[in-house]
Amino acid sequence: MEHLNDTLFLLINAPQHPAAWTLFLARLLARYVIWAYPLILALCWLRGGEQIRRAALEAALAGILGLLISGLIGLAWQHPRPFVMGLGHVFLHHAADSSFPSDHLTFIWAVSFALMFHAASRRLGLVLAIVGLPVAWSRIYLGVHFPLDMVGAAVVAGLAAWLCARARHPFVDVVFGWAVCLYRFLFAALIRRGWLRP
Repeated sequence: MEHLNDTLFLLINAPQHPAAWTLFLARLLARYVIWAYPLILALCWLRGGEQIRRAALEAALAGILGLLISGLIGLAWQHPRPFVMGLGHVFLHHAADSSFPSDHLTFIWAVSFALMFHAASRRLGLVLAIVGLPVAWSRIYLGVHFPLDMVGAAVVAGLAAWLCARARHPFVDVVFGWAVCLYRFLFAALIRRGWLRP
């Protein structure tokens, strides 16, 4: 399995002198796309109805749970990153911590998969999951992850989304009630002016 992982990595990893535009695109995908996901969840909450808000909250919880599981796996099993092993070429600064699974893709796909568990947000979740694919490519291309790190991320993300869906009643429902109360208290003035949904 490790040999297959190394072989696939070397097929995807950037050459020693990559094209400038490819390197720019890969760095853009690897560093910044992930920040769109919390922003999208926040917009779903601020502008959406109850069903969208429930889906957004569940997706946020799935993302957090996915990162927690990913962190525990990394602590239990320290798998070196490609550049630590002297494999391929690296074009993105990264700590030399465990590579498996990818935290970036775990969060991205946990959010996406959780949205796909709700009819009201299924299409959005599918689009966000597909957007995760070029992000996965970019982090392999730049030399900070192996392909199997992305497979692991998909499995952990699916598990986190499934667990949150299973805990919808009563845990997520209770958290949703608290979140709505806090939101209405913090944004009362904007809600009264009609700038935000109540």
